[in-house]
Amino acid sequence: MDQDSKNMALLCWIGTLFFGIFSGLIFYLLKKDDRYVLEQSKEAMNWSITVLAGYIVAYLLSFIGIGLILLPIIGICHLVFCILGIIGSYKGDSFQVPFAFRLIK
Repeated sequence: MDQDSKNMALLCWIGTLFFGIFSGLIFYLLKKDDRYVLEQSKEAMNWSITVLAGYIVAYLLSFIGIGLILLPIIGICHLVFCILGIIGSYKGDSFQVPFAFRLIK
């Protein structure tokens, strides 16, 4: 694995932190020839979908108060797992978020 692949995967995870699923989708569509970037972009998109679903559920539960507790917890989990993805892609590891829905295979 070359440094360019690691850098692209790193940018994918940084973009996921700020732009959600769009970053992973861009790298998924543009770097289909690179196996590592493709794998990490799929993982970033799966994580973004999971976080989006969590935010929707927490928003709906905020009407009874539980969601107000869940929203910051989901945000902290999103930050932590994106940072772990950044660190893993910097090292060249195959990082997988343990709690993500695997919708994109």
